[in-house]
Amino acid sequence: MPQIIPFYASLLALLFIFLSVKVVRLRRTLRTSIGDAGDKRLLRAIRVHSNFAEYTPLALLLLLALELQVFNSLVLHILGIALVTGRLLHAYGVSQTNERLKFRVAGMACTFTVLLVTAGVLIYRFAMRAFIG
Repeated sequence: MPQIIPFYASLLALLFIFLSVKVVRLRRTLRTSIGDAGDKRLLRAIRVHSNFAEYTPLALLLLLALELQVFNSLVLHILGIALVTGRLLHAYGVSQTNERLKFRVAGMACTFTVLLVTAGVLIYRFAMRAFIG
């Protein structure tokens, strides 16, 4: 039964709610229900929220697949921390009107690393079982 990744999924769910509330508040302030009304703050908030929604579920799914294969718990924690850190850094960097590119780049680097490592390990493990036995 998975015990590690649900913890990181829960942390990321809280971040997702925080990002969602940010968009809702800006929409209320600007009285804009659809789109960004040409407001750069709202556009950034929407993109931060959307980017989170685009990358986080896949990363969590891959991490959960590793945990279900009884993968090394220390490595799972490292990857979970990297994902949470990456999503926080990216959200902070992109949400700034005067964008802090170093935070955005670091956030995406963490996220991509988690995706690449988990996908690579899962493909390797599949190949070892399928072709070597």
